[in-house]
Amino acid sequence: MLCRFVRDSKGATAVEFGLTAPVFFALMFGLIDGGMLLWTQLGLQHATEMAARCASVNKTLCAETTAVKNYASTQALGLAIAPAVFTVATVSCGSQVTATYDFGFVAGYYGTPIMTLNAMACFPK
Repeated sequence: MLCRFVRDSKGATAVEFGLTAPVFFALMFGLIDGGMLLWTQLGLQHATEMAARCASVNKTLCAETTAVKNYASTQALGLAIAPAVFTVATVSCGSQVTATYDFGFVAGYYGTPIMTLNAMACFPK
């Protein structure tokens, strides 16, 4: 009776799936989170560069700080980022735009921390 139980292979696929599925899904969500993190950083950097250029070059569209922040939020490569994320200053290098954004991971429900992303660009006047 014991030999028959040991040789029985019914359900082996379900056991193998149960052992490998958590690792597979952890890698899958890790890749998704990593891609979204890089996309968000790229969007922030692009938005700050374009807004700093607009503040220095285009005085009709980006005449005041609020207009520069609004312009920056529209240049974030498809991301819905609020204008309050951006700050505008005039420094020695010219018009400087910085962004500080709290990025929440997809797996944030499991206690993963929020990562703060920063981007800065300065364009001469």
